[in-house]
Amino acid sequence: MKAGLFTIAALAASATAQVHRAHRNLHKKRDVVTAYEYATVTAPQVVVYVDGNGNPVSTGAPAGAAPTAYQAPAPAKSESPIPAAYSAPAKNSPAAPAYSAPSKSSPAAPAYSPAKSSAAPKANPSSYVSGLGMVYSPYNDDGTCKDTAAVNADFEKLDGYSLFRTYGTDCNQTANVLSAAKAKNAKIFAGVFNIADVENEIKLITEAAQNDWSSVDTISIGNELVNQGTPADKVVAAIGTARGLLKAAGYTGNVVTVDTFVAMIANPSICEASDYAAANCHAFFDGGRTAEQAGQFVLDQSKRVADACGGKRVVITESGWPWQGSSNGAAVPSVENQKAAISSLKSSFTKDLILFTAFDDMWKKDSADTHGCEKYYGILGH
Repeated sequence: MKAGLFTIAALAASATAQVHRAHRNLHKKRDVVTAYEYATVTAPQVVVYVDGNGNPVSTGAPAGAAPTAYQAPAPAKSESPIPAAYSAPAKNSPAAPAYSAPSKSSPAAPAYSPAKSSAAPKANPSSYVSGLGMVYSPYNDDGTCKDTAAVNADFEKLDGYSLFRTYGTDCNQTANVLSAAKAKNAKIFAGVFNIADVENEIKLITEAAQNDWSSVDTISIGNELVNQGTPADKVVAAIGTARGLLKAAGYTGNVVTVDTFVAMIANPSICEASDYAAANCHAFFDGGRTAEQAGQFVLDQSKRVADACGGKRVVITESGWPWQGSSNGAAVPSVENQKAAISSLKSSFTKDLILFTAFDDMWKKDSADTHGCEKYYGILGH
């Protein structure tokens, strides 16, 4: 952690910090906001100031702290200790966190017009598909939307995966990715990125499905929202709203919210409200693990999430390794290390893992907070 940042913590527990990427999409005007967020795992109102090496220096009340500041629910009791915390920087934290959208230059996403059908909606009776998944984002390097032909061309390179995860509904991505995944006999993990507009988001996903949910495995309501400061009860309420809307549309598959493994351990209510515990976990941000140790690290955190969530099934919804950028302690970006990390992850998981990410995200902004790596997690194309 850099000197000057602080972790809000209870006096009974002093936690170090682990940086994590937070993907956001404000959607309005399609602004790109790649935020670098931290989430605490203990109660607020006491500030533990740390030096550049993460060592506690002093404690005190946060300056200008509002009396109604968000307080995370207490973690469920577990024999496993709470892992290192993420901590949130004070600057530039938008109110509605979600997956990063492309730039302002992007054209408006084409309106989707589903074919009319009088057939009854088809339910999805299956649970999470077997095998590994892959994250896919439908944006060009300049941030504009990829069209249907470009998405299909990308999917010609994506073999060996049974599930594809997306984060939002812009760029007509639910319909495009759903069609491309079906051609691979795969399913999709669709996303609602803005829980303040959950009704319209669900409407777009429902229209894309066209009364056939057979290839939709999971729908996530938000990505890392509690990690970014959204109260857990607000996320739980959004899950309930989405679940009701989806049920009315004939969907009977999985509904979850995705968050970091630390936020989920500290807030088990969000996994209790989900059909399974959906956690993002990147060994690179630990700083103490090499690429070869990535799989074991993620597997260990998956077990901790399961403990916190009462033994509930856990799916790691993001995990990868950058091939370019600056080192984070023992974690070194390189093409060879990315291959080693992905191999390690595949050795530790034969299912319940979604790799991050199919292609580089050159439209994202980068900074020292992400070790200059944010653009370079693409597993294919280099």
